[in-house]
Amino acid sequence: MDLLDEATRAEFAHSTTYLNTATCGVLPRSAVAAVRELAEAAGAGAPTGFGDFDRVNRSRAAFARLVGVDAERVAVGSAVSTHVGLVAASLPPGAEVLCPEGDFSSVINPFVVRDDLKVRFAPLESLAEAVGPDTALVSLSAVQSADGRIADLPAVRAATTAHGARMLVDASQAVGWLPFDASPYDYTVAVGFKWLLAVRGASFLTVSQEAQPTLTPLHAGWVAAESMWDATYGPISQLAHGARRFDESPAFLAYHAAEASLALIERIGIDAIHAHDTALAARYRAGLARLGHEPVPGEAAIVSVPGLADRQPALQAAGIATSARAGALRASFHLYSTEADVDRLLDVLSSS
Repeated sequence: MDLLDEATRAEFAHSTTYLNTATCGVLPRSAVAAVRELAEAAGAGAPTGFGDFDRVNRSRAAFARLVGVDAERVAVGSAVSTHVGLVAASLPPGAEVLCPEGDFSSVINPFVVRDDLKVRFAPLESLAEAVGPDTALVSLSAVQSADGRIADLPAVRAATTAHGARMLVDASQAVGWLPFDASPYDYTVAVGFKWLLAVRGASFLTVSQEAQPTLTPLHAGWVAAESMWDATYGPISQLAHGARRFDESPAFLAYHAAEASLALIERIGIDAIHAHDTALAARYRAGLARLGHEPVPGEAAIVSVPGLADRQPALQAAGIATSARAGALRASFHLYSTEADVDRLLDVLSSS
């Protein structure tokens, strides 16, 4: 038995055939225990019930290692839309933002709601070619939520560099299963409750050293100060030197969970998780072909089948967790998924 098998047997106790990590991951036992411990301490009025900033910072450091950047480049928050909103609010009036057609709304709407920005859309496959001399920022997902298509990030980065534009990448559907290096990009964002196996309320923003002066820390509270315990009252005299100046006050339950979940992912290793997840996705794709179905092409851990969204309720009734997105049936495979899970999904699809 390898490390991945050992860890998943020890850490997961879900009773369903769970193939829906692209919506929300399953909490490991260690994360459940961390949340329970903090909640019980808070309920008892114990000092440890306040939440632990050290755990927040260990989560920050673990995420930094996972995406290949220094922890000084990582800010913590509660949701991707908040991080993207910070970038959107910092753009000058008239700036052009380029986005893929049909990308997840949190990557688009913070720019759209600003009437003084020009938001332009292009197909994902030709996004790099659509970058022009007037483009100030390209905002896109590394992996499309709706159907698992993987963006050609190096091509888009080359185009933005050639035109002097900045680049924001939402890695929410990538980091945790796909090897992802945040270092080439000005800004990256990711939620914790999907492939990172945490809960809602934990999210991460990376900002390159060169891009940090481009952002205004609009929601800077006392936790964004260089010496936060000296900044609880009155104006902050000095913001944190790194990306921590963009921190939100942390939701401690979420970050206590995130510390445990990130430790599990780091212990198993992204390469092993990637190989496991994509092998299951390939098995599913092959089975779909035998059934006469055509999934969206690709090699992601997310597999979408156009026209099968109406099968999702029947699958749910059979104890199989998937999702219906953009008219397609979406299944997503992670470290706790098994070949038996794939085969059961195919069996129900073949008989429904």
